[in-house]
Amino acid sequence: MTRMASVDISAYLLRGLRTMALCVICTLPGIALAGVASPTTDERLARRLEWFQDQKFGLFLHWGIYSQLGCIESWPLVFADRKWSNPTISSLGEMEAFREKYWALNRTFNPPSFEPRTWAALAKRAGMKYVMFTTKHHDGFAMFDTKQSDYRITASDCAYSRALRPNIAAEVFSAFRAEGFGIGAYFSKSDWHHTAYWDPERPAIDRNPNYDTAVEPARWANFVSFAHHQVEELMTGYGQIDILWLDGGQVRPPKQDIEMDRLAVMARSYQPDLIIVDRAAGTKHENYRTPEKKVPDQPPPYVWETCMTMGEQWSFKPDDNYKTTRQLIHLLVDIVAKGGNLLLNVGPQPDGKLPAVAVQRLEEIGEWMAINAEAIHGTRPIAPYKTGRIAFTKREDIVYAIYLPTESEKRLPEELAIPGVRPKAGSEIHLLGVDQALTWRSDGQGIAVRLPAEILSRPSDNHAFALRIHQGAANPGKL
Repeated sequence: MTRMASVDISAYLLRGLRTMALCVICTLPGIALAGVASPTTDERLARRLEWFQDQKFGLFLHWGIYSQLGCIESWPLVFADRKWSNPTISSLGEMEAFREKYWALNRTFNPPSFEPRTWAALAKRAGMKYVMFTTKHHDGFAMFDTKQSDYRITASDCAYSRALRPNIAAEVFSAFRAEGFGIGAYFSKSDWHHTAYWDPERPAIDRNPNYDTAVEPARWANFVSFAHHQVEELMTGYGQIDILWLDGGQVRPPKQDIEMDRLAVMARSYQPDLIIVDRAAGTKHENYRTPEKKVPDQPPPYVWETCMTMGEQWSFKPDDNYKTTRQLIHLLVDIVAKGGNLLLNVGPQPDGKLPAVAVQRLEEIGEWMAINAEAIHGTRPIAPYKTGRIAFTKREDIVYAIYLPTESEKRLPEELAIPGVRPKAGSEIHLLGVDQALTWRSDGQGIAVRLPAEILSRPSDNHAFALRIHQGAANPGKL
């Protein structure tokens, strides 16, 4: 199989000179170019990060040719990581045989039930506000119509290329954009299929280039050019892109300098409102941070988003172990109370459908969000953030206290103690979804709210209950 077409280095160098010129111009005082990074970039980015923090809940979609194997995405290709990603492999010879099988998965990838409009409608019902789609994972297979490589969804040797609309990334972005979603493009900076990253004539042991980039700078320059061209394609051919989510944190200076300063200027010359996430690389282009499958114990002093699997695996896994709806809602509440966003992942099946359990979870989350979304979207954290089984969010002078019942709890308590809250006398408190105001009293530590019998009689199947407290209150340093 042809691994990768070469990139014209001369065109790459000319483009680099153009971008360097733009960088110089943009540093001159009083000069701002339309569509180009400028002295106002920081202000623009600050506004965009406020927009991002309003969204709170997004859908992550890890989908590629690997879904046919039901395996971990891309990582089974890495010999050094085989103990956790591909434990049946014991030798490089076995790994090479596996790689040949894996690389050929493009020939059979042909999802007959792919209909992104159903994904977007479901995510909207679930209360999600933005989508992140894997345009290319580390394996190098492009789920978009790149012109830089023949290892792509639209290439003639890919089974799905004969579909009516084979450019999967374009179809995903279009469907979600039509539902009002923010659009995020996941893109791997590493590419294990590219001959200037993994030279096929040498053993590839780990996730890094299998040659010394300092000794062979021309080979590395070829790869940098390739990556920049692919990002440019995504920035110019797929409508407004709100987030460029760059994975592959090992691709960073000094050994893997992908020239992020220049890439960022180029990307924002086409997408001036772009948020860039150069994740785990420790660069200034990590506009927000992305703890993976983790939630900070305390609210961090920066913009952040937890990316979390709904099951155990990012990509589709038959019979995956999914989190319960209550666990997922509590996870969302915990993250939002600490000022973060939840990017919840689902791995589509090889036939193009979302797993039935994932669909059920999203529908049930949507039922809860239909009542309680105002306590989530557009809110900001407020101390003490979470105490016991109560989490707090705020919007202007309104505080939301969200009660998180245990898995075994079947009904709300008759009186709910909410510490730290000091509303003014006469302030109204409502349980979201209930019109009548609730009776409350100060108890020295905060307030105690009485819940009427008609509310208590409802089964506790809503997973969490949010109280709207019109604050306008004396603030004792916290709430």
